[in-house]
Amino acid sequence: MTDRPLRADARRNREAIAAAARELVIREGPGIGMDEIAMAAGVATGTLYRHFPTKQDLIASIVADLAEGIDRSLNSALARAEDGTSSAIDEVIALLRHVMIDMRQERLLRFAVAGVADDSLREIQARGRAAVEQLVAAAHRNDSLYPDVTADDVVLLLSTAPTDAMSEVEQSRWLTLARRALTPNPAPGVRNSARS
Repeated sequence: MTDRPLRADARRNREAIAAAARELVIREGPGIGMDEIAMAAGVATGTLYRHFPTKQDLIASIVADLAEGIDRSLNSALARAEDGTSSAIDEVIALLRHVMIDMRQERLLRFAVAGVADDSLREIQARGRAAVEQLVAAAHRNDSLYPDVTADDVVLLLSTAPTDAMSEVEQSRWLTLARRALTPNPAPGVRNSARS
């Protein structure tokens, strides 16, 4: 069987199923029933099974989408740091902001599917760590990080970033403090003049 592009209606159904599954897995955990996912997506159960024959297939698809989004974000950050559009330290801080504020659902999803898609999650973590290591190396090349700051330090900040239970003011303050802990040039919004 060849991989033909999906018809527009089939693509919409697949996207609706993935969106509903993502929301329900975040809210209820991976034990949510396929019938409930189909109902939330507004499709027949048979339609769901045509796209995703097993729940494992559906979870794997959600995790693959998560990995793709994270890869896109990290690759864009690296490209900006490398071409001088942005400083590496600004990209590290932007990554912290993105994880803390924009990726709340991704964090919740990761926790919800832990144990179900562990291999895929480990792959996401490994690719993410490699990108963080490159950002840290770029920041060290232009002296915008303290010399003893490592990728492990940045990963620690990423993995312990506060949740959305904090107010926007508290989140902003946390980011300011994180920047001060990482760099000798902590003023938010001030780009380092040194370039690698």
